[in-house]
Parts: sequence; C-alpha cells; structure tokens
Amino acid sequence: MGDRHAVMRLSRLSLAAALLAAPLAVHAREAEVPAKEVSANDVSANGGRAGAVAINLARQTGSSIIITDPRLARRNVPAIRGRMAAPEAVRRLAAALGARAVPTGARSWRIEPAPPRAAPRPSRPAAAGKAAAPPPEPPPPPPIVVQASKRDLSPQQIPAQVSVLDGGLIELGGSGGSEEITRRIASVSSTYLGSGRNKLFIRGIADSSFTGPTQSTVGQYWGDLRLSYNAPDPDLRLSDLDRVEVLEGPQGTLYGAGALGGIIRLVPNAPRMGDASLSGQIGGSLTQHGSPGGDASLTANIPATDNIAFRATVDAASLGGYIDKPDAGRDDVNRTRIAGGRLTGRIEVSPVWAVELTALGQTIDARDAQYADRGDPPLTSTAAVTEGADIDYALGSVVVDGAFGGIRFRSTTGIVHQDLEERYDAATAMSTDRLFVQSNRARMVANETRLWSPESHGFSWLVGTSLTHSESDIRREFIRYEPPVEPFSELIVAMRANTPGVTNIVDEATLYGEASYRIAPVIVATAGGRLTWARLGGGADDVAPVIAPALVLARAEITARRTEVDFLPSLALHAELSDRALLYSRYQQGFRPGGLAIESEFVRRFRNDRTSTWEIGARYGRAGSGAGASSPASGDPFSMAVSLSYTDWRDIQADYVDGSGLPSTANIGDGRIWSASLSGAAEVARGLRIEAGATWNHSRIDEPQPELRSRTRQIPNIAEFAGRLGVNYSAPVGRDWWLTADGWASYVGPSRLGIGPELGERQGDYLDSGIDVRIGSDDLGITLGISNLADMRGNRFSLGTPFSDSRDQVTPLRPRTIRLGIDRRF
Repeated sequence: MGDRHAVMRLSRLSLAAALLAAPLAVHAREAEVPAKEVSANDVSANGGRAGAVAINLARQTGSSIIITDPRLARRNVPAIRGRMAAPEAVRRLAAALGARAVPTGARSWRIEPAPPRAAPRPSRPAAAGKAAAPPPEPPPPPPIVVQASKRDLSPQQIPAQVSVLDGGLIELGGSGGSEEITRRIASVSSTYLGSGRNKLFIRGIADSSFTGPTQSTVGQYWGDLRLSYNAPDPDLRLSDLDRVEVLEGPQGTLYGAGALGGIIRLVPNAPRMGDASLSGQIGGSLTQHGSPGGDASLTANIPATDNIAFRATVDAASLGGYIDKPDAGRDDVNRTRIAGGRLTGRIEVSPVWAVELTALGQTIDARDAQYADRGDPPLTSTAAVTEGADIDYALGSVVVDGAFGGIRFRSTTGIVHQDLEERYDAATAMSTDRLFVQSNRARMVANETRLWSPESHGFSWLVGTSLTHSESDIRREFIRYEPPVEPFSELIVAMRANTPGVTNIVDEATLYGEASYRIAPVIVATAGGRLTWARLGGGADDVAPVIAPALVLARAEITARRTEVDFLPSLALHAELSDRALLYSRYQQGFRPGGLAIESEFVRRFRNDRTSTWEIGARYGRAGSGAGASSPASGDPFSMAVSLSYTDWRDIQADYVDGSGLPSTANIGDGRIWSASLSGAAEVARGLRIEAGATWNHSRIDEPQPELRSRTRQIPNIAEFAGRLGVNYSAPVGRDWWLTADGWASYVGPSRLGIGPELGERQGDYLDSGIDVRIGSDDLGITLGISNLADMRGNRFSLGTPFSDSRDQVTPLRPRTIRLGIDRRF
C-alpha cells in the first residue's frame, strides 16, 4: 500500500516536470536592452554542454552565438576563462568542439561542423621554393565533467577529492562488479560476504559487517538515482559505462542521508542518435585450486529515428568455486552465477531537451559461502550444510533533462526493488544441520529535481528538491537442512522456527541548495545547505506476544511513527592557482536517519547518527582515467592529490552480536577519525604511465555506550593503511593495432571485523595484484588477464557465519585466475 501511494505522489511530480520540458533552441540572442560591454577579464564560463556554454558566453560578451548542429550542442566542453574579446571566446568554443566559427554579423557567429578533409592525393615532389604544409593539429582531448558535482563542474573546480575511472579500462579484463573500483582506488574498501551482499566504505567511515537495517555510509547512484536506501551493494556489472565517479565525503548537502563517506556514481553510455552499432566480448577463466568460469556481454545501439535511439546491454558470468566442504562431500562449492541487462531509450525533443527511460535488472545466485576455516588444509570449510545467497535487483527510471535559457534543468524519477536471501551455518552440538535464513526485502521510490546555473560574472548556483519513500522488511528464521534427495529441491524444511524480524519505513522530503562566488580572480567561496524532513515508521515481525500491560505500552511507544528534521550545512574555499593547480579547504556534514532493530526477542530503536568533517587538500594536474582500447593513457604528464581530514562522528550506528547470538544494531557511542591520502601519476615514457596512491586512517570511539565499554574502541572494517601501485602502458604494434596493458598491486592493512569480543577478529594484512593485456584494434581484440599473481591466500574478511564461535574463519582471496577473452565491435 505504501509503495502505491508513493508511486502516485511521485508520478504526479514527474508528470509536472515533464510538462515543463518545452522545446528550446540552442540560440543565445542579444538582449533587447543592449548588454553592458564586458571587459576581457570578465569572460568566465564553466565547462558543460556546449549549448549552455554558448548561451553563457553570448550573455557575457553581448553577442549572438548559434550552434547549428544539435550533436555539437550536446557535447561537453571545458571552461572558457580569461582576458579575451568576443571573437576569441567564440574561437575557443569552436576549437573545443572541433568545429568552425563563421561570422554572420558585427557581433554574431554561427558554429558549424568543420568540413570533411579532402581525400589525400598522390604525393608529388614539392615545388622549388615551396615548403610542404604542416600536418593538421590533432583535436583536443575531450574534457572531463564531473556530473557527481550536480553542476557539471570540472575536477579542477571541485573542493574535494574526486576520482574518475574510465569505463573502457574497467572492462579491459571483462565486465566486473564493485571490486573493480576497490582495486583501483585506495580509499574505497568493502566487506566480502559475497557478490550482492557487501557494504562499501570510503575514507575510514565504516559501520558494520552485516546487512542489517542501517543505511550504508556510501551513497551509490545510477546516474542521479540512488541504487538502494538501506540495503547492501547490489554489485551491478560495470559494463558499457562511460565512467565511474567517486566523490569523497561527507556529501550531505548534495546527496543527503547515507553519504557519510562519500558517493559512487555509475555513468552509463547514453544512446547515440544515427549510430547503429553492436559490440560484445566473451571470456573463459581457470581458477587455480578451483573450477573454471566464464563471462559474456553484448551491447547494441539502435537508432529508431533522427531523434530517438535505444541502447541495450546484457551480461552473464559464472565465477568458478574454490572452497571445499569435505564433511558435505562437495568441492568448489562457492560458484556464483550472475545474469543481468538493461535497456535505455532516449528521445531528444529539441537540441537541449531530452527524455531518457531506463529499465535494469540483475540476479545473483551464490551457490554457497566463500569463507573457509583458518589453517590446514587451506580453502576448506568444515560446515556440513549449504549456505550462500540469492539476490534479485530491479530498477526503472525516467529522466527529463534540458535548459531554460542559461538555467539547466534535470528531473529523475525511479523505482528500485531489491530482494536478498542469505543462508548461514547455525549448527550446534544438539542440531548439526541447522541453518539461519535472513531475508531482506527493500523497496524505494524516489524523485530528484534540480535547477542550476553555470558561472556568470563570477557567480553560480544550484537548487533542488528530492522525495524518497523507502521500505525495508527483514525476516529471520532457523530451518533444518537435509542433503539433496533427487528429484526434490536441495533444501527440505523439516523444522521451522521464526525469530523476530523488523520493518523500517522512511518518507523523506528535502530542499537543498549550493552557490559559489568568485571573490577574487582565482579564489572561489562555496556555501550550501540541505533541509531534510523524515517520517520514520515500522514495526516488529514474529515477536513473541507479551501479556504485561507495561511491556505492551513500551513496545507501542518504540514503534510509533516519529519525525526527524535535519539541516546539513557546508562551506568551502578553493583557489584555482592555475588551470591545473587547486588548493581547497572545506567543512561538511552528513547523517543517517534512525530506525528499528531487533535485540533477542525485543524490538529496540536506534537514533540517527551524524558526521562533521573538516578537510584541507590540494591537487595538481588531471589524473589519468585509464587507457582506451587503442589510445595511450589519458591525463596530464604529472598529477598529484593530497588531503587531510578530521571527522567527528556522533551516535555511531553499528552492528554487534546480541545475547542470543543474532546480529543486532545500536548506537555504540561517539568517535573521531583522522584520515590522510596521497595519490599521483606520472608519464615516465611515451605511453607508459605509473600511478600510486595511499590512504591512512586512525579511528577511535571516544565515548562508547556503557554496555559497550569493555569492547574494542576501533571503528570496524577499516585498515589503518592501504596503498596501491598501478602501471598502464599503450603502444602501437602495427598499422591499426595497439598493445594495452594495465597492471596493479594493492596492499590492505589489518583491521577489526566488528564491535565486541564476538567480532574482534583481525582481518586484512594482505597483498593483491593483477594484470590485463589487450592486443588489437578498436574493432577486434584479444585479452589475457591474470588476477592474484602471487596466488596469495590472505584474509579479506573474518565473517562467514556469526553463529560459530569455535571455528576461526577467514575469507581468502580468489586464487590465481587466468582469463582469456575476445572482444568485437561492428
């Protein structure tokens, strides 16, 4: 019922937003009142869509600029700033587009595609006294615009640590999931329960190891739509992406609840008009000490008319198992199968207005758990039951994007369904065949609508609203496991015992805004705020009835609906010392709403938590986002980024094991986190680029709750030190063929599993490495990849099941795996 009302409310909002999407031409005319003459040093236009930049330049220079080709108007261009007259500003815009500017009046220009080059003629001896014409200069590399800023800023304009991963590089060794991000960014880490069950962390902000009722500390987004509210990482396949953006947090002003550590934004490739194409790749893998696997993906771009196009992607993967269960008589039990796909349709109503619809789905079948017992024999578990998990994920969204003159508009409405069932070994001396089953059913309906203006006369702004309805229902039960009996199913329930579950409902309405002002030629001040109204509700499921009136009243009081109002301010000051150098300082807050959890046979309430972070940092140059299939690594020849931050975390939400041995959630106290990061890249030779990064975190719970004072004071799951080294090489090996190699090694230091003696195990302290090599052209290539080069065991995560205190558990790295693949484009 809640889903239906929320859908109706948000559908009305989406319809209203769509009615506003009137077609507009990309044409900036001189105002009726003559514009004041703009001095040369007043020209300042942020990077973004060329159509919006043209409008901005025309207003600042009192001129008229027309972009005749809609495809040119939709391209992104870098910022245009400096002392220049109108003709120079127009020339720079045309150069960034690889087009030409044609004067049509004293102060008017038309930007149109450059004419195609004539076919080369047979070479002739140069005439005496005449020099051969120099070859034309190559077009400038495409600019990077960080859409996670919500104002289409370049990395040099963002006062925070930001990383951009190229989608082509991520797919170099086959389509993977979120682990591809943790391998490449030292400040991003994860739990390792299994695909579709993990939690991601950024910069030392971690809460727990379980998939309980707490909201994640990292916001994950598909475009502008959040992937989940209080559910684990869905681990979507990172195929056919334009890029992945990681913005370190907190990011409360722009993204609200659940962005304490930062946000990860997946930016898919949009459907392209007039370009029919088909591409795909297929690969097979062999895992040492385990079973083989395989993967395949296929992407099609299908233009329907001049202004309508579709893009479809399908993925399938089978990850070979490598854990043995001799007591169950089975080897390589932890095979995981993943299948998914998405379909996107885009309608370009006018050169600046477009509507995009997306449907996405994925299913994960983890046949068994991926943990083992510490010691010999390795990669072996003494559990005699089948564990594992099943995860189903679905997303649908509608995006309306356009502009009202120089003001940009974007509205995103979406629905998310996520179902997770996970099974744990819960054997006891009296019942060796007992399983614990936890089901998490999550539903979310959300809308975000925002307006923003690029910088004009030193000022830019953003204002937006969001509405979110989230429901999460967690059910838990113990069942008895019996081995497979053909032709019956694998699990036969001979005894079923329900344990308490909980439902959490959140309705959230938000108004947020941010503005920047250039107080000096190179200094920009930014301030923002987010006002959130949240209505929290829910209740307990399968809780034993009580007779005492006092307990009945207490339970009703705990589960009663309640309202929270939060305001999150942000302040930043940054200096653009040059086109490549940035120095910044910022203050920002983040929060997560409270909720309901189960402790033993009772329902309890946990409060919202809140972070306040102070950060200083500097960046020089544009870090490379990786090499393409047939091009050298991008980025400046040298780049570096450094930051230092301090976080004050109040009423930390975290999981622990309660007196009945079941996971529960509570506020464990107040804490503080110091974090420092350093990363850099250098092109040491033509086509050879070396990248390195390291992060240091020091956390402590200063004011633990009285019942938790005897437990560890270290925030769980975050290593004090993590580092990464990467090498990227690209060179031609023939007329049309290139060799591209991407190698990396990362070290993750030791950390603690969780809060309390039951979860005090040490984990981490391992080295992982890998390399992917591709040889081929843009249309055809062969790839060889090797992961875990040293075949190290390690211990990524010390939780396999929370119900066994007699076994020392480890989650080893996947053993050395070799993959051979082929990709083809038509």
